[in-house]
Amino acid sequence: MGAETAKITSETRKLAMTNDSLPHLDLDGATALLEPLTQLAVQAGAAILAVNRNVMSVEGKSDGSPVTQADLAADRVICEGLTRLFPGIPTLSEERLHLAAPPYAGALFLIDPLDGTKEFVAGRQEFTVNIALIVDGAPLLGIVGAPALGLIWRGIVGRGAERVEVRPDLSIGKSTSIKTRPMPAAGQPWIAAVSRSHGDLRSEAFIASRPGAVRQEFGSALKFCRVAEGQADIYPRLSPTCEWDVAAGHAVVVAAGGHVADSHGQSLHFGGRREDFTVPEFIAWGGKAAQD
Repeated sequence: MGAETAKITSETRKLAMTNDSLPHLDLDGATALLEPLTQLAVQAGAAILAVNRNVMSVEGKSDGSPVTQADLAADRVICEGLTRLFPGIPTLSEERLHLAAPPYAGALFLIDPLDGTKEFVAGRQEFTVNIALIVDGAPLLGIVGAPALGLIWRGIVGRGAERVEVRPDLSIGKSTSIKTRPMPAAGQPWIAAVSRSHGDLRSEAFIASRPGAVRQEFGSALKFCRVAEGQADIYPRLSPTCEWDVAAGHAVVVAAGGHVADSHGQSLHFGGRREDFTVPEFIAWGGKAAQD
């Protein structure tokens, strides 16, 4: 942990203050957080990969979703790291919902330590570590790490997005700027990123109403990442999910030039305006042309 602490710049330390500072986080402040948060995502990913999927225990939550030792290990890494590095910014994690004190104002870290637990349990590689910084109800910074793929997608709204490689020794490697792509012209094939584990009738109807759809299945927040890097055009989820499933990917897509809204074009709000932290629906668009 000492090496991680050494990565914090003096500018970043100024952000780890009291709640009085929270409403004043801006783009420069978010930029100072990016590297320390990326390191936490890398370390959480390593904790997940250290769990032996063949012998781990799998338990069920009240909503029927699974939770494993890997979820809890990644949660500890991230939440303990955030508390140590940025004690003035509250944290809400999927695995610590019982500690939530909504609604949140100012800045908030919104965490899903292992998004795609079903993918992880099934032995697939499409699971992610999601870390988002919410400011005044909107995602400003997002980090989506895919430890089994050795990749991280990250972005700051107003500053751009990138895909970075994570080396086997957990150091950060090559970085590539990413951007969404315009929606293909009418009559041309377009790609819809869809869930492998959570399909729903409304989303399928939305896709079917637009001729030329090519469905590509992905697990976890990777669907947001494929839109952000221009490999998919739209990711519709017209059934309820939770804020921690959406926030980090939302930030990455918007930072890459895309847009995320509900089916009526209204912005999403994060930070517990709904007591159960539910996002009723959303559509992630690759570009403004996609909404026409």
